[in-house]
Amino acid sequence: MTSAIAAIHTGCKQLGIDEDGRRTIYERITGKPSLTLMSSDEKDAVVTELRRLGFTSADRRTNGQQKLTGKFAKKLQALWIAAWNLGVVEKRDDKALTAFVKRQTGIDHTRWLNYPDDARAVIEALKSWLRREAGVSFGNTNGQEWLAADGAKIAWAQWRILHPGVSLIVRKGFDEEVSSILGVRHAWLADVKPKEWQTVMNAFGERVRAARKAGK
Repeated sequence: MTSAIAAIHTGCKQLGIDEDGRRTIYERITGKPSLTLMSSDEKDAVVTELRRLGFTSADRRTNGQQKLTGKFAKKLQALWIAAWNLGVVEKRDDKALTAFVKRQTGIDHTRWLNYPDDARAVIEALKSWLRREAGVSFGNTNGQEWLAADGAKIAWAQWRILHPGVSLIVRKGFDEEVSSILGVRHAWLADVKPKEWQTVMNAFGERVRAARKAGK
């Protein structure tokens, strides 16, 4: 039981899920707002849901590799996970990211990526890749206030992959699905927080990867 609780706290931290987001997941999965009210099976069900959303325990995530450190590691990891959720890269782990960094800069590890010019080169290379391969509109909101957040841009690109030809103005089904994932009746997209977009991206990412695997 204790290990399940620890996994839940670790998973929520890894996925950037705040206290409100936790309660939403708890209630959606078990119908209960807190861990203290749950049975061991219900706690395990929450862990399973967090794994579905992208949580990977430390031993699985690092595969024995040293945890990434460095001034720009978090930004690079966020973009790499976005690429994974868009089906652009096959491996989510830090080892694959490190290999990409080395190809771009010749630097062996992100902990040495301390100079802005080197970091900017990798970040822009990743963004260009996501624009080209997945249609992510970095730096462009197309007149839509809610698209200001990078998470929103990535989630919308995922939705377009899953529903080719969908209109940005009408967004058929998108708002409803975001609301469902977040466990709210109707989410105003402009009010969705970055951590909530991460939850949405993780949920959409599972569908994108499944669709690409099926060859759709």
